[in-house]
Amino acid sequence: MNFRRALDKDIPQMHELLRQVNLVHHIGRPDLFKKANKYTDEELKVILKDETRPIFAAVDDNDVMLGYAFCVHQEHPNDNLLTDIKTLYIDDLCVDENCRGQHVGKRLYEYVLSWAKEKGYYNVTLNVWNCNESAMRFYESVGMTPYKVGMEQIL
Repeated sequence: MNFRRALDKDIPQMHELLRQVNLVHHIGRPDLFKKANKYTDEELKVILKDETRPIFAAVDDNDVMLGYAFCVHQEHPNDNLLTDIKTLYIDDLCVDENCRGQHVGKRLYEYVLSWAKEKGYYNVTLNVWNCNESAMRFYESVGMTPYKVGMEQIL
């Protein structure tokens, strides 16, 4: 398995993985998540060129994407309350359902951590939906700990 930045040629596989993630969210919270594509091809092409939004790909020996991590650079310079640190936020991490259990996600996450450390980030953060218990277990297994909790009351 190799790791690299995602490319335009990965867009079809990215759509498939995005569909898999969205389905988990749609099943868990159909009141919030539509059964729809998260991005168009054009939106993905823009993100792929944006240095503040790196997408990392785990690929097999044939350079086929097995998983991805959509990331976002976050900083709050000169904020009155927050310290001036660099955070790499993982907006979306997915491993193809046909490859799960093969440590693709763990190795991809470790690659993201290594890249972020090399680039001088203070931390790596993400959000996980409460209805996605397997994702919560995965993130805990790789050493992540909760640092804030989102709450809601449906009216």
